[in-house]
Amino acid sequence: MPTHTSRSENKDAAGEDELRRRNPYEVLGIPSNSTDQEIKSAYRRMALRYHPDKNPNDPVAADMFKEITFAYDVLSDPENRRQYDTTGSEAVGPENEDLELDLSSLGAVNTIFAALFNKLGVQIKTTVSANLLEEALNGMVTTLPITVGKVVSRKVEKQSAHFYSVTLTEEEAQAGLICKVQSSAKNKFKLLYFDQAENGGLSLALQEDSRKTGKLSTAGLYFFGFPVYRFDHRINSRALSRDPETGFFKRLDAFQPFEITELKPGLHVFAVYGDNFFKSVSYTLEIFSSAPFGNEKESLQSTEAQIVSKRTELLKFESEYHEVFAQFTEMASKCAGEVQEIDELLKRRNQICASYTTFPPTKQGSSKNRSWSRKKSSLLMEPREEGEVTVRGEDGVKKKKWYNIQLRQDKKKNLKRDY
Repeated sequence: MPTHTSRSENKDAAGEDELRRRNPYEVLGIPSNSTDQEIKSAYRRMALRYHPDKNPNDPVAADMFKEITFAYDVLSDPENRRQYDTTGSEAVGPENEDLELDLSSLGAVNTIFAALFNKLGVQIKTTVSANLLEEALNGMVTTLPITVGKVVSRKVEKQSAHFYSVTLTEEEAQAGLICKVQSSAKNKFKLLYFDQAENGGLSLALQEDSRKTGKLSTAGLYFFGFPVYRFDHRINSRALSRDPETGFFKRLDAFQPFEITELKPGLHVFAVYGDNFFKSVSYTLEIFSSAPFGNEKESLQSTEAQIVSKRTELLKFESEYHEVFAQFTEMASKCAGEVQEIDELLKRRNQICASYTTFPPTKQGSSKNRSWSRKKSSLLMEPREEGEVTVRGEDGVKKKKWYNIQLRQDKKKNLKRDY
């Protein structure tokens, strides 16, 4: 006899399944103490498996891909990961979801919309094409061998990559290596480093997005034998958009070390990935030894150590700041209340003092009388010329010259005498 499941049981099962899927560690199949490199490797492996391009018309794979992307977004952001580890999945909701877009699978219309939003200042996170990563993993890409110290200038198409291989000697590996790419400020690209996979293919290990610096867009990978840090400005921009004050204290959270600090002797593969929406990217690549930059390496190591120390100080200062700010807010509110109360007491006192008088209240005249008084005073104060008098009649006030009147009378008398 078939068993039936109640609606409430179905709801509970769905809730448990949602909670399980929302646990980013379980979604990626990794322990909670995984390193950043382990998180990235797990994400890339599962994203390739469930990518929509490889699973067309498969809603289960599409949902899983969304969960994988969400889990990586939580664990790749230091603030989100710390918040999740502290308070659990309830603290990280869908509003914090910030998906990475694979531009190669968007289509023309969606790409236009994405480019428009990016032009308006909306941060659009992009990822390397899943098809390209699969081809690299299966060993189906072509690499161009170059030597240390060589400079290459080429043009790569959008959502495509140029692969380069360099073989390091023991001396070159110990000296350290720098790989830098630059292009015009209008272009976007990614600098990639690949590990050798067990099947002989290439597995993406490092990714550095280009950043505008003046008139150029640049990206670099540094292998000095000690931790070198990168600054993910997108993390800080998200914190600032939520709250500028919080963004200040979380500013150095985006300061994270590269997962790989040194290279061993042997073959190593780099790639330049075109990340523009519509056009190709012209770039210049250089791979060179860090041996001539001994002083700069020491200065960089010292400066980054101070930045890491400052990040620790900011965490302590944040708690002190919020404590003092809460006290200040309380005192400011109390001060405003005291000022208002004092003003009301002084106003009441003035009213009481004004009531002690034996004089009758002053009566104010009507508006008609006041207007006549103003009109009268204006007439009295009006300047007059010599020999001028004012005559009031029915038509209003008129001014006449007295000597003109007298002159006409004299003329009449003289005429009578002549007759």
